[in-house]
Formats: sequence, C-alpha cells, structure tokens
Amino acid sequence: MKRMVCFGEMLMRLSPPGDERLLQSAGLVTSFGGSEVNAAISMAHFGLRPEMVTYLPANAIGDAALRALRAEGVDVSRVRRGGRRMGLYFVERGADLRPLSTVYDRADSSFAELDAGEIDWDELLRGADWLHVSGITPALGEGPWCAMQHAYAAARRAKVGTSLDLNWRPALWGKRDPKRVIPEFARQSDVIIGNPGAIAIMLGVETAGTMPESPEALHETARRLTSEFGCGRVAITQREVLSASEHGWRAFLYEAAGDQLHASRRHQVRVVDRVGGGDSFVAALLWALLDGQPAPRAVEFAAAASALKLTIPGDFNRVTVAEVQRLLPTAE
Repeated sequence: MKRMVCFGEMLMRLSPPGDERLLQSAGLVTSFGGSEVNAAISMAHFGLRPEMVTYLPANAIGDAALRALRAEGVDVSRVRRGGRRMGLYFVERGADLRPLSTVYDRADSSFAELDAGEIDWDELLRGADWLHVSGITPALGEGPWCAMQHAYAAARRAKVGTSLDLNWRPALWGKRDPKRVIPEFARQSDVIIGNPGAIAIMLGVETAGTMPESPEALHETARRLTSEFGCGRVAITQREVLSASEHGWRAFLYEAAGDQLHASRRHQVRVVDRVGGGDSFVAALLWALLDGQPAPRAVEFAAAASALKLTIPGDFNRVTVAEVQRLLPTAE
C-alpha cells in the first residue's frame, strides 16, 4: 500500500441548502474540504495510504475536521494544532444559467500562520512514496510558502515522487504574480497537473487556440512544460462549462519519454457539485500511475473518477476503484 503525503490547508465549507442563493434562508450546510484534503480522501477510497499534513485550530471546529478525516480513512497523526481559526469558504453551487460562486474567508487562519520550521520534513517523508501539493499553498502566506520549499527539498533528499496541482485561485493571489513563485516548484515536480488557463497564468506557457483546445495544441503545451521545467509527465484537464448544471470533461496525459500525448474519452455530466472534481482527478491519476497502469489507461481512469465526482454533493469523492473501472472501455 503506497504511502502518500498531502500538504495543504483544510477548510470548513458553508453552503446554502439545495440550489438556493447564498444566505437566501437562515440555514447553511457545513462540511469540510480543501484541495489537498479532497485528494487525500479520494486516495484513501482508492486503497492508498494518505497522510494529511496541515495545521488546525485547537478548538471544537478543529476537532470536527479531524473526525471528518479519520472517518474517510486519512491518517491524521501529522496534523498540528494551534493558531486562531479555521479558514472558511462559502459555496453557492449555481444551477443552469447561474454559475457557481465562491467566497473565501481564510485570512489569518491557523494554516496561513504556520511556522515553517515546525515541520520536520526529513523525518515525515522517511519511507513515503509520494508528496502531493498544490499551487494554493504558497499563495496563503510566507509560512506555507517556506514550508512547501522545505517539503520539496526533503522529497529530493529522500527520492520521494512529487506532484503539483496548479490550482489557480485568483482571489488568493490578489495583485501578486504567481509566475514569481510557482515555477520553482514546477521544476522540482515529477507530475504537473493543470488546465490550460492555470498553466498560462502560473507558468507562462500559453496554449494556442480557443476552448476546447485541440489535442495538437495541448501536445505542444505539454512538450514545452517538460522541456522548460524538466518534469516527466504533464496532465491537462479540459472542462467545458455548458451551464452550471452540465459540463463536458476530459483529460490528457503527456509522457516526455516517447513524446506521447494520451487523451481520455469526453464525459458529458449532469453536475450535482463541481467542487473537488480536479482533486479527484489528481488522486485517481496518481493511483493509476503508482499501480503501474499504462498511460492511456491511467488517464481514462482519472477522467472517469473525476466525472463521477461531479455527481456527488460536497468536496469529497467517495468512489472506489471498482466503481470507476465500470465506466472504462473494455481493455483490448
């Protein structure tokens, strides 16, 4: 069983019931999420052994967050406690012509104020198989940014594989330019995951054409990424938002060895909740690659897993390997 280490902020999610507008009625539904948390939980359901490294407040909300992780099979032994508060985000799911809307309230959270020196990454990554992070973390403050630098340095020393999900969040970066920060992590990653927009904004590699971009254009984008940043694999997701309630979804996996781009089938999905779709793609892709699946099968599996997530309320993708495999074309 592969030991996966995921580092990032855990958040509390507050959403109006059903398809209501935010604060249309007095009640809000609470749950938990966060990019790396969502990936870790998907990993657990796929049979991997994920450990979550994060920082939670030492109060009843932090306690509830830990219970939620444990309930999904995530190891919380490396979670630190302290700080002032848990970050929040408010999600209005949208419907039909009304798009999803998200409001963040995560300034001065426990994770944003963590001291990078508190984490012994050499000890933590000893015996690990993989480190997964996202481009959200360095946007949250000096402490998280430095901690991520230390994590990558320790991963190199321990020869632990690394993946970077770009996860462009403009509200978190403000006027800061992510191209001053993210490339240093891309150069140290074995797998880079992102959509064409995030790749352009965060790494400066533009994709020719308009949405949906052609496989030929995406092939050239992936080739440039591996050439400029030295990673072995690039995964590119492609979401067509037909409406808030219906999405087209497919993905591509490029392998620098052999200069091959592999495309998944296109899924057209009636969306229940789009949050966490990309995170479940990451978890499924890493499971498939670490399981030794060939690249065409790996990207099919990951795309199908993330399409299934779009049908599940909340951030977490609670599907198993067998459930995903039922959606795959029959192996030849």
